[in-house]
Amino acid sequence: MSIEGLIILLVIGAIAGWLAGTLMKGRGFGLLGNIVVGIVGAVVGGFVFSALGIVAGGLLGSILSATAGAALLLFLVGFLKKG
Repeated sequence: MSIEGLIILLVIGAIAGWLAGTLMKGRGFGLLGNIVVGIVGAVVGGFVFSALGIVAGGLLGSILSATAGAALLLFLVGFLKKG
């Protein structure tokens, strides 16, 4: 992976983590935590979207997929913490 690709990955992760934290009632984890949640969310979102047959291409599609995956991840973490 090139430096440019790594920077894009980190920026998408940060945006997706921040958006997911905002959507899930302020469950943000700071910049580094949001990046990690966003990157893991991108993997989760990519898996879920491909399982549903949805193709998310381009920068906007990547951000939407990662945000959806990160929101799902935050929901599951919140659900498991309560249970």
